Amino acid sequence: TVIDLYSRRLLGAAMGLHPDAELACAAIKMAVAARGGRDAIWRDELEQRVIFHTDRGSTYTARVFTKLCAELGIRQSMGRVGSCFDNAAAEAFFSSLEWEVLSRNRFCDTVQAQAVVIDWCYTFYNYQRRHSAADGLSPVNYEIRENRQKPEAA
Repeated sequence: TVIDLYSRRLLGAAMGLHPDAELACAAIKMAVAARGGRDAIWRDELEQRVIFHTDRGSTYTARVFTKLCAELGIRQSMGRVGSCFDNAAAEAFFSSLEWEVLSRNRFCDTVQAQAVVIDWCYTFYNYQRRHSAADGLSPVNYEIRENRQKPEAA
């Protein structure tokens, strides 16, 4: 799962029966595509690069994932071992998903579960669900408002 900390918008998510580096790679590729591709996010200076913050799980330390981040110009950041507070945005997202979707539904199979989760993520969560971190707006509406307020470059 890739969440923009500025707006709380879900940019990429991949689902499977077991979390692994391939799912993480799929999610990060979705996020990069959602922001216009590698050229739109690439910065030469390390301090200016997109930062992807995660826990220290094997999913994010796997060679295939670290290599992909390097190729995309994404700077990896990892929280302290055993501290859920270092990745609070992701933890809050999964808590909302559990409370608002998973605990309130019974699914016939994984295909149905995935369809419901995807719909919640990309329809409700991004476009309708309000966030205190986004001034009470949905992530997409917050981004729209903030982009309108940016001064034009001279």
